[in-house]
Amino acid sequence: MQDNATEVTAAGIARLAGVGRAAVSNWRRRHADFPKPVGGTETSPAFALAEIESWLRKQGKLAEVPLRERVWQQLVGHPEGPVTALVCAGCALLLIHERPTVWLDVSAGSDERMAAMLPGALEQVLVPRFGAVRGRGVHRGREGSAAAAVNTPASASASASASQASVSASGPPSSVHTPSAVNAVNTPNTPAAPNTRNAVNTPADPTAPPAAVNTALPVNAAPPAKTTPAVHTPPAVHTPPAASLTATPSATTPPTPAVQTPTGPQLLPSAPLLRGTAELAAELGARQTFEFLLGRHLDANPRQYTLTPPELARLMAELAQSAGPAGTALDPACGTGALLRAVTPHPGQELYAQDNAPDLAALTALRLALRAQVTVRATTGDTLRADAYPALRADVVLCHPPFNERNWGHDELAYDPRWEYGFPARNESELAWVQHALARLKDGGTAVLLMPPAAASRRSGRRIRADLLRRGALKAVVALPIGAAPPYNIPLHLWVLRRPERAAAQPEVLLVDTGRFATEGRGGPDWQAVRGAVLDAWKAFDRAGRLEEKPGLARSVPVIELLDDDVDLAPARHLPPATAADGADELTAVRERLGETLRLTADLTPPPVEHSTDSERPTRWPLTTIGELARGGALVMRTGGNGGHARVPVLTDHDVLAGTAPSGLLPESDEDAVLTEVGDVVVPVLGGGSMARVIDDTTAGAALGRSLVLLRPDPGSLDAWFLAGFLRGTANNRQASSYASTATRLDVRRLQLPRLPLDEQRRYGARFRALEDFERTLRQAGRLGEQLVRGMYDGLTDGTVMPE
Repeated sequence: MQDNATEVTAAGIARLAGVGRAAVSNWRRRHADFPKPVGGTETSPAFALAEIESWLRKQGKLAEVPLRERVWQQLVGHPEGPVTALVCAGCALLLIHERPTVWLDVSAGSDERMAAMLPGALEQVLVPRFGAVRGRGVHRGREGSAAAAVNTPASASASASASQASVSASGPPSSVHTPSAVNAVNTPNTPAAPNTRNAVNTPADPTAPPAAVNTALPVNAAPPAKTTPAVHTPPAVHTPPAASLTATPSATTPPTPAVQTPTGPQLLPSAPLLRGTAELAAELGARQTFEFLLGRHLDANPRQYTLTPPELARLMAELAQSAGPAGTALDPACGTGALLRAVTPHPGQELYAQDNAPDLAALTALRLALRAQVTVRATTGDTLRADAYPALRADVVLCHPPFNERNWGHDELAYDPRWEYGFPARNESELAWVQHALARLKDGGTAVLLMPPAAASRRSGRRIRADLLRRGALKAVVALPIGAAPPYNIPLHLWVLRRPERAAAQPEVLLVDTGRFATEGRGGPDWQAVRGAVLDAWKAFDRAGRLEEKPGLARSVPVIELLDDDVDLAPARHLPPATAADGADELTAVRERLGETLRLTADLTPPPVEHSTDSERPTRWPLTTIGELARGGALVMRTGGNGGHARVPVLTDHDVLAGTAPSGLLPESDEDAVLTEVGDVVVPVLGGGSMARVIDDTTAGAALGRSLVLLRPDPGSLDAWFLAGFLRGTANNRQASSYASTATRLDVRRLQLPRLPLDEQRRYGARFRALEDFERTLRQAGRLGEQLVRGMYDGLTDGTVMPE
């Protein structure tokens, strides 16, 4: 009966049965034996998945559910939450990936047998990949369940130690001896050091061999009075290579891994999910299965996570690895692991990750372990306050730090040795991350950080910026186009730093501005052009220490020129404009395109109007409404949703009003996305404008966005262009609109149409279509005209265009 633990919403039931949500509501009212809700709210109840499937099967209503959808429903309905389910599924996938025959043996038989045997099998995989654990107990994540880090042992009796703190000791995979549950020896209860917010470094036994990194207690450990450390004989740990870790007298034992072996009782509710996940892995592969489930979870919860776009992660990794693949790489704010995932894998590589959120650290570790056979060390903790790897000296550091964070530890960390270039002000958290990255690099190692543009020019950070320049640590600042990463409305920067090996005689810094590669709409910049421009400039500068000027794009600036009162590093303030020849050629091309567009506009200009037969009285037709046509079956009306299970481009209300291509994104959810087809008519319902758009081949297949209504006419009864044209009438929209104090909303059902024969509709439709072509050409002419005017102003004011 463990299936009963998985819950499903009404939208999920509709998808299981292949019907609409209204049908599910009717079943609840008409069938007394319909399963009762087991959770959720009164307006959005949740049902036991097993009971729903049994009822649907009995009624003959259970549709053939795709395997992906079935596994996803099991994951989102997991009683401990989707993050716990993802971690359990990831552990099982790693076992399937590395020891498939062991999985087949463990999964044979009942769920109870599998749950009892699985922890021992998982430990043989998880410990070598992520490190060993000293104390054993349940580490509960932010959802109040055994989430991102769940501790061993395999026996259910060990679950009573759920409040115990965990201390780990591990080395490289080749030198770790797997501890067994029976080796754990409890010591008398002793109070633990308080842990009010973040991980705390625990000193190592001075008689033990020197270790490489610190131990971080879980961020949400139990209160001191109830915490009992568990101790066992530490496994043998060999000293890591000097290239990756440098042992110091203050170094302590390794931190607790973010992923630890779950117990049998924790795995039992996940048994149906794990079996379904294994079935999906046989179809897609273990790595692709985890990426599918993780990607769908992230899409379904867009406000919970700040993601680094994969194109940007790839660019950052390539900048950091321009001299060759990294032996060791660190991401101190790993998030979902996008940056470390972009690092080129190779044998013997070590990847280190830390994040303040336990679930993110665990998901990152599993994601990296499934991607390549490399050493993965991931842990939970506040990186600035409780660095888990103080002795690490990495080849590469990649970081997308939190922006504008005032509570980063300013008061506690005043004398921290990482502030080699100056103590950051309270509002300069980003400069604290910069110095943390430099402190974790070996000499000559490279760090790439995503930074807000304000960090390049705020006066409170000018002294640190000046010292970074003087000592040759800051090598390049790259201004990205608007829309490259969240927040999408500002042009973020990339800072490329290198831990100095020796002081340069006449140091220079590379400044690059890729703002010209921004694109219209919300689809992001031209990443191919951005990547080419940035990497070409960086590689040339890295080889020679300087770069020949590329007007408007890149130049290397002597450090002495930047050391003024402001130390402003914004690239746009130091790059010369494009050359006169380039500017003139570009303006000439824009002018020629504008001329062609204006000639086409003249050809498309509507002919002189013809009045009605009686010029004093306009033509009157019998009218009907959209609501009446929908009830009569002449058209189908659908509204845009808030999500969908298909990852497709989304047509937004902005796209409809501006006449642009689909540019939006919808999070994945239990809802069915409404997909557009050729001949559909889309109408925005907010804003008070008179607009309707006919879907053509270029926009067909896009999902319908919010605040849009789709009308799908029956071609035998209604012409699509006739329908769209009459819906744009001003008087028609006015009579169908309702007005609030700050907004206008259109009731599409009240919009009116004349009752005309189909041939007459097509005659009107052809005229409306010609008007649409004319309107689209006018928009293009307007954009080109604005571009030409802006280019002329810029050219005249910067000297690239002469007034003659």
